[in-house]
Amino acid sequence: MINSTQSPRIHHMLSACTTGLFCLLTSFLFCISASHAGPTEAYRMAINLAAQGDEQEAITSLSALIEVMPQSSNWHERMFAAQQLIRMKTLQQTDFPAQRSPNPYISLAAAYASSHPLFREINTWPAAILATLLPGAGHAWLGRWYDARTAALMVWPLLLLTLWAFKRGMGPVTLFFALVTLWLWSGTVFSAISLAERGNLETYLIWWQHVWQSSGLPGRPW
Repeated sequence: MINSTQSPRIHHMLSACTTGLFCLLTSFLFCISASHAGPTEAYRMAINLAAQGDEQEAITSLSALIEVMPQSSNWHERMFAAQQLIRMKTLQQTDFPAQRSPNPYISLAAAYASSHPLFREINTWPAAILATLLPGAGHAWLGRWYDARTAALMVWPLLLLTLWAFKRGMGPVTLFFALVTLWLWSGTVFSAISLAERGNLETYLIWWQHVWQSSGLPGRPW
């Protein structure tokens, strides 16, 4: 008899098995459709999956196609390079893995990446510290002047009201203004941190798109 402590574990195992079977079935069906569609159409279908945001499914589909594609075929090299570059994007990598055999598409992409290194990531700590010390300063440091003005307009009026209420000894009113000010202020700090992290992601995605285009691979998986 299954007790209540074992039930979540069994449910998790069944869910994992179901997900694995679904992925295998998807790859199998994709290979069947690809075999009828031809390598050009199969490649286009996989790239479209990545463009729609299903990057893991695109990697799985390309891996399945590579297995059935003759190594002497140009499409084998293209599909392998596309798989490597899309996987590189999902992991946000900048270094190319070592290749057993030379691939012209990966060589072109690696040459571009070597001559156009990715700019260093923006450190989130300065934005967080500045936003904590002065409302809007973190956004200004990131160059987000509109967001900096919005953050300042959210916090500074309530901060002044809190100080005014404290000076007049208004007790509960002071506490209320202080809590609201703290809530808004902390929100601007988290906003500055998330904008810094998003800026890093946007910078990487633009760089990766240029890497893809330099490889000479057909299609745009974005």
